[in-house]
Amino acid sequence: MRYGYVRVSGKDQNEERQLFAMRAKAVEKKRIYIDRQSGKDFNRPQYRRLVNRLRAGDILYVLSIDRLGRNYQEIQEQWRILTKEIGIDICVLDMPLLDTTKGKDLMGTFIADLTLQILSFVAQNERENIRKRQAEGIAAARERGIRFGRPSLAAPGDFDAIVRQWESGRISMEEIREQCGMSRATFYRKMKEHKLASGTKN
Repeated sequence: MRYGYVRVSGKDQNEERQLFAMRAKAVEKKRIYIDRQSGKDFNRPQYRRLVNRLRAGDILYVLSIDRLGRNYQEIQEQWRILTKEIGIDICVLDMPLLDTTKGKDLMGTFIADLTLQILSFVAQNERENIRKRQAEGIAAARERGIRFGRPSLAAPGDFDAIVRQWESGRISMEEIREQCGMSRATFYRKMKEHKLASGTKN
């Protein structure tokens, strides 16, 4: 049987290019498994379903090695499980050297294993570089004063009067929500911050 595995990292990515490559290899639609999540590990529902369906002699097509995964050690381990334990062939379409249906002699196996090691290392290295660049970009932005996350909700100008009314029981939490536009938890936090800033202990 011919199977295909497709992975996209997020909802904004289109899997059509990978699906087109699978159709070109005559892989039936019902035997193409698609995961829409990160390739950091192999705990993906459709990938696990695919592995459970595979039998010795089947062929698995993936467009590129990074569609299979991005973790160097786990790619190596999954390749071993698929080709050695289950006994299937794998064809990485954009890398002809990673096609276990060809060159089944010692030299062919050696070349495929060596190529896999290099490419899976490159895939993980690129993932780590992306993470490093993201962290550096965030740090640089923070140095420029850019703040991340949801902006802090500002207390209204008459917040001190609202707090006094709340503490004396003259105003309800529902009225506070309407006047301040904040939840109960946010109100308590803002009230605590206000008292600390004003030096009020109670």
